[in-house]
Amino acid sequence: MLDQTKNLAPRDLPKGFALLHDPALNKGTAFTEKERDALELRGLLPPHVHSQDEQVTRVLNNLRRISDPLDKFVALNALHDRNEALFFRVLCDNIDEMQPLVYTPTVGLACQKYGLVFQGPRGIFIGTNDRGHVAEVLCNWPYQAGIIVVTDGERILGLGDLGANGMGIPVGKLSLYVACAGVSPQLCLPVTIDVGTNNETLLKDPFYVGLRQRRVTGAAYDELIDEFITAARAVFPGVVIQFEDFANHNAFRLLHKYRDRICTFNDDIQGTASVVLAGLFSALRVTGGKLGDQKILFLGAGEAATGIADLVAAAMVAQGLTESAAHQRCWLVDSKGLVIKSRTDLAEHKVPYAQDHAPIGDFLSAVKTLQPTAIIGVAAVSGTFTKEVLEEMARINQRPIVFALSNPTSQAECNAEQAYRWTNGRALFACGSPFDPVQFNGKTFVPRQGNNSYIFPGVGLGAIVSRARHITDDMFMTAAHTLAHLVTESDLEQGSLYPALPRIREVSAHIATAVADTAYKSGLAGKSRPQDVMADVQSQMYDPRYKSYV
Repeated sequence: MLDQTKNLAPRDLPKGFALLHDPALNKGTAFTEKERDALELRGLLPPHVHSQDEQVTRVLNNLRRISDPLDKFVALNALHDRNEALFFRVLCDNIDEMQPLVYTPTVGLACQKYGLVFQGPRGIFIGTNDRGHVAEVLCNWPYQAGIIVVTDGERILGLGDLGANGMGIPVGKLSLYVACAGVSPQLCLPVTIDVGTNNETLLKDPFYVGLRQRRVTGAAYDELIDEFITAARAVFPGVVIQFEDFANHNAFRLLHKYRDRICTFNDDIQGTASVVLAGLFSALRVTGGKLGDQKILFLGAGEAATGIADLVAAAMVAQGLTESAAHQRCWLVDSKGLVIKSRTDLAEHKVPYAQDHAPIGDFLSAVKTLQPTAIIGVAAVSGTFTKEVLEEMARINQRPIVFALSNPTSQAECNAEQAYRWTNGRALFACGSPFDPVQFNGKTFVPRQGNNSYIFPGVGLGAIVSRARHITDDMFMTAAHTLAHLVTESDLEQGSLYPALPRIREVSAHIATAVADTAYKSGLAGKSRPQDVMADVQSQMYDPRYKSYV
């Protein structure tokens, strides 16, 4: 699939005012003298021609004068709506600063306030009122989509049911596909399936953008999802579909229903698993331990926790453990305590990790009893990695592995300073939201996010480039190994278990290459393997620098 705007000749372009109001084509004050003559722009722009670099500087100067993150989010959205290339140039060149604004943690607040800050359409809303006409709705999208990120808004980050306000998540995710992996913006389609919301506050909010009804469930829900999947594949042949922020009761069954039928994945289950497995591989380079020897205790037992456990167990099996032995290395604590065999209230996805053990009601007791080498927080319950929990982890481990992955920041199990201070600087720490470097005992620790943006952009790009028919667990395993290998010794020395974020396009290119290569080797690619897979991937990566129209 190609960027539809990539090779447009001047005769094919809109002229004058229409051109300036097309964000995919607009260059603002950077249109050259020749372009202004050829495209009927004389007088519509100030006379001085600015370079894109100068425009970037102007955007950053204005943005950095704004103190409120939500106001920055709104300003960036406005830029996206008027000049797409400049928006992505700002993101690409300043990814450390911009990613927290276009995605977590700011996107969580933006979703909560979505109706209040709504500026204009971006993506496709499909409501229960569109039943029977979903294909027609999708045909209203002006581009040939190559990848769709779809949500039903029921479980947005750690914030719960935000209904149609959840559109901020697929929009933000697809911005990262472009900025982090160079997927062309014209290939990216955000979709929100609006089946209503059970959030009473939103139902009473005069600014709420979605249907004013309680959530549709059961057969009617499944039929709408199926109509969407069928229509998307018909309107956009070969499209990759990423499920995002569906509640547990739908996330697992939809993934199982469609993963062997279409090219799809669930980032909350599989992307999270891959990035966490990569972090564990990095941590074990410091401890010198083997994955199969670890005992991993999860706080949380939903789609993230069991998705991680599934991939970690598969990696342990690949290293020689039996599946049963691998499952016994992974322990889950949910809202009712330790997940054990004697419980009769377990959802299907928890059952493989139900252990033969006496009941334990709280996380600290589980740490003291089980003595894990790693704790992974994915329950979205703030402050649950307490001083007592972290001190106990440091007592039983020389280098405790502590991953506080819930986001946004308000839901984090602990912050970076707490993780280092309460383990006397010995924690191997990863986080779900960004934290500043920490000074402790004369050393500077640089925590990095175990953020899915290290994984899903490269996986999606690899699937698009290879025209993969399916996205498999082997691809996510390969992505985890690839990411871990890109962590340097200097990264590890400062406590960083992931590469520096400014390397993200390099990281994504390597992951896309590995994923595409897996597709070719497993017979899942829709085209022949090129001689140089990396070169093929890089040739299809979007560059936000302006191109001349004349």
